[in-house]
Amino acid sequence: MKYAKRLQSLMLGASLLMAGMPSWAVSDSPGGPAVRQLNFQTPVTRIAEDIYSLHNLMLVICLAIFVAVFGVMFYSILKHRKSVGHKPASFHESTAVEIAWTVVPFLIVIGMALPATKTVVAMKDTSNADVTIKATGMQWKWGYDYLNDKVGQGEGISFLSTLSTPREQLTSEAIEKQVNYLIEVDNPVVVPVNKKIRIVTTANDVIHSWGVNSLGVKQDAIPGFVRDTWFRAEKVGTYRGHCYELCGKDHAFMPIVVNVVTDEEYSKWTEGKKKEMAAKADDPNKTWTIDELKQRGEKVYAANCVACHQANGKGVPGAFPALEGSKVVNGPRPEQIGILLNGRNAMPSFKALSDTEIAAVITYTRNSWSNKPQENIVQPAEIVAARK
Repeated sequence: MKYAKRLQSLMLGASLLMAGMPSWAVSDSPGGPAVRQLNFQTPVTRIAEDIYSLHNLMLVICLAIFVAVFGVMFYSILKHRKSVGHKPASFHESTAVEIAWTVVPFLIVIGMALPATKTVVAMKDTSNADVTIKATGMQWKWGYDYLNDKVGQGEGISFLSTLSTPREQLTSEAIEKQVNYLIEVDNPVVVPVNKKIRIVTTANDVIHSWGVNSLGVKQDAIPGFVRDTWFRAEKVGTYRGHCYELCGKDHAFMPIVVNVVTDEEYSKWTEGKKKEMAAKADDPNKTWTIDELKQRGEKVYAANCVACHQANGKGVPGAFPALEGSKVVNGPRPEQIGILLNGRNAMPSFKALSDTEIAAVITYTRNSWSNKPQENIVQPAEIVAARK
């Protein structure tokens, strides 16, 4: 009786808690998961279709084996039980049975392995790609470099792709979640439709994994190793994936978004992206005021640093060092510049940022919280010199 009353109290408390929580309407995510989705996302590549078909084939084979084995077992139990007068047979060895339980499983395995092997071999053929993109995993974002481009002349394009869901949605239950909550980024990968896209994967810190369900791709990104995969999307649209390896505290916050567009739209994107990169690079010889650098650095910090070092600069004890009061931040400029360009321990390299962005974020950290270094400003020209 005592335990029943406790259970009743717990259930009442849970009901009151649920009643006090806001209920938001949930709808399908364009290019992402659907409400009550039980199977794979709709495939848009031949490989993804093959994977989907293999998945269904394996399930059918497993179901058939389950029904056959348990059907025979239950039939034997019911029809040959002692209560209806049956007596157990007495025999030693049976050549026919031994041949059967060896040959039948062998044929089943061969029947499953042949189509699977064909698909795996096709997945590994990354030759003759139209566009080659290097995807670098880092805690907790993706860096992309367009290495080769036969379609839109996008060689040299480089950018970081970071979760764009507002942090307020992550920390407050009272704020309504967007349709693409936790699966939206500020800089998606853009590729042309019906073209072979090769993805070269690596990582700066720990093992990550680049994958998009609808495209039928998933490839681990391992520090010190270069691996690759490919896809050819046959339909224009937006497709969403995740890092599929548990990579640390914010593993859930590094989604992947791929925009598949027409050749004309892709050429316009590459042209616009190069202009955008040139604009962000600014003039490295320009001398900025400390207020200009702090204002720009705050935005760079929010996009690239806040997940590890926190908005208050106190970091995560035991995992990521505090920037407030840091000897590096309050010390000579060259050491901090070197860490941002080359990385250190769990800290990845941020060479993909422009000279002005690196100078701005360093200046911001040196003039925020309780930091009061003697050298409190870094100009882009210093970053240019440090890169050489």
